[in-house]
Amino acid sequence: MEPYITIALPKGKLFKLSTDLFEKIGWTAEGLNEKSRKLVITNEEQRLKFIITKTADVPTYVEYGAADIGIIGKDVIAESGKDVYELLDLGFGKCHLMMAVLKDKKRASLLDYSNTRVATKFPHIAEQFFDSQGMQMEYIKLNGSIELGPIIGLSDSIVDIVETGTTLRENNLEEIACIMNATARLIANRVSFKLKFDRINSMVTELKKFVS
Repeated sequence: MEPYITIALPKGKLFKLSTDLFEKIGWTAEGLNEKSRKLVITNEEQRLKFIITKTADVPTYVEYGAADIGIIGKDVIAESGKDVYELLDLGFGKCHLMMAVLKDKKRASLLDYSNTRVATKFPHIAEQFFDSQGMQMEYIKLNGSIELGPIIGLSDSIVDIVETGTTLRENNLEEIACIMNATARLIANRVSFKLKFDRINSMVTELKKFVS
């Protein structure tokens, strides 16, 4: 009997986009929605299992083989440092990681922010970026409302994800450096990709027809 393929899907903005994409190739399951109380949603006929998890946990599930494949943003992959195989750039969920400061605290150049405090939920990416610029920084890890950091004096700057820039403008913040662009990626466990190659590779081939 064909082995199950287990798919990790992130809660939030990527969930519906991900399930819509899988539906186009016929990969779905009854009751598959973000608000499901079931931890694992199974399609016995197609031998598929879907798990719905927090965004930051998707690379962990995939790296350790609890999920064979998953969909997650490139920013989350880079921050997690997990050893996963990137199969496909899905093109949706476009955003970029950037550094921003209060407009009235803007300095002449990026290097002028050396030895200051930066608030972020992406400390590893931020440290790699500032190290590449030869800048020593103090990092404060936050999990939400990163924009508050400079406003209340917790930090001099932020490193965060931006889609439209509306939140920055509403809080009198200005982007001063783009760190990386990000889109949703299809990732796989390295062992699963070898053991279940035919099925996973066939799925990728089908998905490519719907990815621009």
